[in-house]
Amino acid sequence: MVLISVLNNCLKNITHAEKTGKRQVLIRPSSKVIVKFLQVMQKHKYIGEFEIVDDRRAGKIIVQLLGRLNKCGVISPRFDVKLPEIEKWIVNLLPSRNFGFVVLTTSLGIMDHEEARRKHTGGKILGFFY
Repeated sequence: MVLISVLNNCLKNITHAEKTGKRQVLIRPSSKVIVKFLQVMQKHKYIGEFEIVDDRRAGKIIVQLLGRLNKCGVISPRFDVKLPEIEKWIVNLLPSRNFGFVVLTTSLGIMDHEEARRKHTGGKILGFFY
């Protein structure tokens, strides 16, 4: 079996573990994009600490769950999003106005939609969480 999207697999594992009430979840394989996405989620207090375990292969991540996450997902393909179009994506993906975040990858790094607005930049859409 070939793994198509590592980020999609990671976010599905987190969502399922959160729904079943687990306190932590093991994610493998690891990647830089997953680590940056998890840092954005951690910054907004949706997940707790996470630990990267180097097993001399693809790596593993152990994520502590807080029980705050309702849903997270990947947008595939990674659509280009200009600054004025961010609002349209927020309306389509998030359940309400001040609830949840859309994660973008920009030339300035991986960030949520609010930080992208502050830095006045667009990019490609990675996913969302709320």
